[in-house]
Amino acid sequence: MEDKEILLTQEGYDNLEKELNYLRTEKRAEIAERIKVALGFGDLSENSEYDEAKTAQADNENKIAELENTIRYAKIIDESEIDTKTVQVGNKVKLLDMEFNEEVTYTIVGFTEVDLEQNKISNESPIGKALLGAKKNQIIEVEAPAGVLKFKILSITK
Repeated sequence: MEDKEILLTQEGYDNLEKELNYLRTEKRAEIAERIKVALGFGDLSENSEYDEAKTAQADNENKIAELENTIRYAKIIDESEIDTKTVQVGNKVKLLDMEFNEEVTYTIVGFTEVDLEQNKISNESPIGKALLGAKKNQIIEVEAPAGVLKFKILSITK
């Protein structure tokens, strides 16, 4: 994996720390207990509970390593440095979809904080990339599988 800076809000960073702590403590203990119980069933060659617990342990350790790596390269966005002159990570951007004449608001976040239900899109997504550095009233074009999408930036807020 390429070592690159991972942009996070303070909330996103805190959530990763919380998840990492849970996986290291409670989740590890739960899995260790499952392995202990499964060992009590005897013959490991035909013990599906043991196999499942060992797989869960490997998955948990992989997730821990992934989170540790993300935290290692995290750069927390300083909200006081976010301005509203141009679009940057941390901004909320209200757009007008010019094809459908509909308004939509996106929050630009780092890729680890994407939540489409809350309209949080990555700065690395096609729309996110097109928005970065753009200004209010600017029209941006985004290459999509369905064709070129056009948006007008209505507002940029924190």
